[in-house]
Amino acid sequence: MTDYFNQIKWNADGLIPVIAQDATSNRILMLAWLNEEALKTAVAENRAVYWSRSRGKLWRKGEESGHIQKLIGIYLDCDNDCVCYKVEQVGGIACHTGRESCFFQKLEAGNWQNVEPVLKQADEIYQK
Repeated sequence: MTDYFNQIKWNADGLIPVIAQDATSNRILMLAWLNEEALKTAVAENRAVYWSRSRGKLWRKGEESGHIQKLIGIYLDCDNDCVCYKVEQVGGIACHTGRESCFFQKLEAGNWQNVEPVLKQADEIYQK
């Protein structure tokens, strides 16, 4: 059952990058990290689970914001060193800034410009 773990090229820290992509629009929503436990948990719970490097623990997307990601599919790239979660983004917001995607800054004329609207203010999302 866990033979698929042996095919993954985990980095020296036992992690692999994971891209979350909207299963309907194919828009890239975010990039995060997985360890073996996060991937096993995601498969078991059928939702996006990541490894939080800053907190040093599992992070179930949406555990504080309510913006969970339901897993539609899990893909491994051709080099076996990056995973893609195809997800249904509940609530339409993946970014902690209240935007649809974490990729909202575009390089224009040598400067990063915010090109996506805030759909919901962070203080409305995170009320702790």
